[in-house]
Amino acid sequence: MEDRLQANGCKPLRVALAAALGVLLIAVVLAGLALNYTVKAEQDVRYVGLMNLVAEKLSKTVRGVEMNAENVFDEVAKHLDSPQTVIGALGSKTSLNPDVTGYFAAFVPNYFPQEGKWFQPYVHQGDSTEFVLTLVGSARHDYTKSTWYVQGLKEKECFWSETYYYEDDLNVASGYYVTYATPIFDATGRLACVCGADMTQEWLINQLREIEDELVQDELLNSRMLPGSRDFFIVILNDDGTSFAHRDGDIVTVSDEDFVNALKQRQRGIAETEVNGKPSRVYYTPMEHTHWTVAIVVAK
Repeated sequence: MEDRLQANGCKPLRVALAAALGVLLIAVVLAGLALNYTVKAEQDVRYVGLMNLVAEKLSKTVRGVEMNAENVFDEVAKHLDSPQTVIGALGSKTSLNPDVTGYFAAFVPNYFPQEGKWFQPYVHQGDSTEFVLTLVGSARHDYTKSTWYVQGLKEKECFWSETYYYEDDLNVASGYYVTYATPIFDATGRLACVCGADMTQEWLINQLREIEDELVQDELLNSRMLPGSRDFFIVILNDDGTSFAHRDGDIVTVSDEDFVNALKQRQRGIAETEVNGKPSRVYYTPMEHTHWTVAIVVAK
């Protein structure tokens, strides 16, 4: 009888102990989830801050190019009297920004009848530090079919073109380019030309590389990064989800439809998606006046 009473007395104790252990386990799980959430939230704050810093620095550099190019555009708009005055206007401001590969004025066909159908003077960097003049318009190089020219016919103000590949046997370097351009109208309101400033893809890659190197050496920024949160890279994306610039020239592709739509709509945010087939967390924000988005890709 006494043994039976003792056994019955242990049962409530075991139940209470099991309940306590269950509560403790739940508390541990919840604490772990809370910690994980806190770490993730802290990581998001760090990467969003880094993303904004990179975008700010790149936008400042790009804006410097835009302002110098607009000085050239204004000069050309004032000198539409003759082919010679146009060439002089292009050459008068070319030293303003060494980052620009060249400046051009692509005139509507037969604007200057004495020059024939195509007239596109291009003042650009040559083999030396001096800028040189090349007349690039011809039947073989029909610039009226170029993406920047077609876009210029529709625009009323300055714009950045889509990335394109230029290849020619003139003394202009082949490669991927992006153009900052504007339509220019004469005194009668007639479209005279599309005037532009060319930058190479390598130029933007170099800008990104310099900014990344500067951030790596920033002690304050690095002290705020979380342990284990350095497995990331920065990339500039086109609005179709493909990369325009990566510091090592790597090709980066994001094919997620929702993410690409967000890029096209110039949104900013954080996305869970695959980058080059690898699960990643992507922090992204658009760059003003361009088709580009700055993205920080963190491997999961």
